[in-house]
Amino acid sequence: MDIKNIRNFSIIAHIDHGKSTLADRMIQLCNLISDREFKDQILDNMDIERERGITIKSQTICLPYTAKDGKTYMLNLVDTPGHVDFSYEVSRALTSCEGALLLIDASQGIEAQTLANLYLAMENDLEIIPVINKIDLPSAEPEKVALQIEEDLGLEGDRIQLCSAKTGKGVASILEAIVQHLPAPKGDPNERLQVLIFDASYDAFRGTIISCRIINGRIRAGDIIKFMSNNTEYKVEEVGIFRIQREPQKELTAGQVGYILAGVKTVKDTRPGDTITLRDAPCASMLPGFKEVQQVVFSSIYPITTDEYESLATALEKLQLNDAALIFQKDSSVALGFGFRCGFLGLLHLEVIQERLEREFDISLILTVPSVKYIFTLTDGSRLDVDNPAHFPDPVKIASVEEPYIKATILIPERYMGVVMSLCMERRGVNTSYHYPIPGRIEFICELPLAEVIYDFYDKLKSVTQGYGSFDYDLQDCRKSDLVKLDILVNGETVDALSQLVHRSNARARGLHACERLKEEIPRQMFKIAIQAAIGGTVIARTTISALRKDVIAKCYGGDISRKRKLLEKQKAGKKRMKTIGNVEIPQKAFLSVLKSEQ
Repeated sequence: MDIKNIRNFSIIAHIDHGKSTLADRMIQLCNLISDREFKDQILDNMDIERERGITIKSQTICLPYTAKDGKTYMLNLVDTPGHVDFSYEVSRALTSCEGALLLIDASQGIEAQTLANLYLAMENDLEIIPVINKIDLPSAEPEKVALQIEEDLGLEGDRIQLCSAKTGKGVASILEAIVQHLPAPKGDPNERLQVLIFDASYDAFRGTIISCRIINGRIRAGDIIKFMSNNTEYKVEEVGIFRIQREPQKELTAGQVGYILAGVKTVKDTRPGDTITLRDAPCASMLPGFKEVQQVVFSSIYPITTDEYESLATALEKLQLNDAALIFQKDSSVALGFGFRCGFLGLLHLEVIQERLEREFDISLILTVPSVKYIFTLTDGSRLDVDNPAHFPDPVKIASVEEPYIKATILIPERYMGVVMSLCMERRGVNTSYHYPIPGRIEFICELPLAEVIYDFYDKLKSVTQGYGSFDYDLQDCRKSDLVKLDILVNGETVDALSQLVHRSNARARGLHACERLKEEIPRQMFKIAIQAAIGGTVIARTTISALRKDVIAKCYGGDISRKRKLLEKQKAGKKRMKTIGNVEIPQKAFLSVLKSEQ
């Protein structure tokens, strides 16, 4: 197809603004699938994506569209994840496009993630077409949202498209606007091959399916290609485009979006943002913007029953085939046995992996408290990265500790300003600032430690703003912190799976919370059980589970008081002896209860 008749575009939006539904309507309008085979959220192929209404894994589809001018155009929709955890993948997908549809809910207006994705699109010099969705809702205010788009975002008002993705109203005019307003891709089919990888998935029979955009040149089956980030070489087996199923082609040329099959064994070898070129005629340089994916949240995963350890190992390996951002290594705990220490892109990524392990592989799990990577500078000048409380160095040897900070952008109605500000202050927020993008709404910017955000910040924000707050963040830098290791002791024994790395100012609150939760969950014994939170040798919080008491004096009626006292003294001695050899069983749900929020 002529490069002038190709349009590569993406749909960018906040979570739950109707991105997948709009894609569904476009697929139906282009007659790519029959009504009998159609199902909602057709590009979301995971159950979790359908249930939560979010896109986790980006998808691509090639839509044949006959415009009003009679020409047939190839519209390549590169769908992107909507959550902040996957922002690097979004940026690589946007690099492969020339334009974007900025989708905004007519009842909710502009949200934090809308702005973040818009800025990403502008950094990549994309043409933006604003689309106001859900105009069929009773609470829809399209005129007010259109004013926001013009005044706050500075986009042209005459380009705004109104639609209802649910009913299909206005979708045809959006397809026409894509053809009219978005530019055709630039690129020369006769130049040296330059291909951008923006995603990859795994097929058990064919190996890794590389989703890519051809920037320059052409590629066909039989070519020997080279990945420029790691200099590995492969022979191309098949190239093609994405319809609902993969559709093989003779070749892919400059401007097209499609897939490459080259017998790559793992998704790890195909990194988003990497450049593919020909081995014998390589291009001059890599495409800009490539970087290694960084894990920011770490947690240990243990099977509830030890005989499921091998199943968990196999399940993690299978998940990693489709998700190169997941990393794991073997780990062990005195309380929980053998498991794995895993790294994730964020808390949503962690939740998705946990749910997939439980659903797809039917494994019951326990997760330790999520933590971030801290940088320790020791007295001998060496630096140590620690993401696991078990590897906390000797406090005597620590010269200083640094923890990662984020820049959080929170969009809220102005009536919630007070509660959101106090929430950020509780979480050690600094350098706060705010401005009014439009009347009635505040954009609140605050720098926060990442460790304070991963615990339960998002839930609290949604709670205090009654669901109206939206949150987005960027990683900033590492700053000095006063960090301590909080140990939990049950009956004098340290439970290593409950240890946490916390800021000294939060240590007592976290310790007290853990003690109280364990008190509720651990069953009573015939002797008193002390539950303590300690920093080193200093106990900072304590609760006690009182002993079960057998009524030994029930048979003593009347008679001398010394008979009763003698029996009670005998019972007391027995309980003391029992305590010295008593071992406390901690139920599995006690570990989970400590992870839950204080409120």
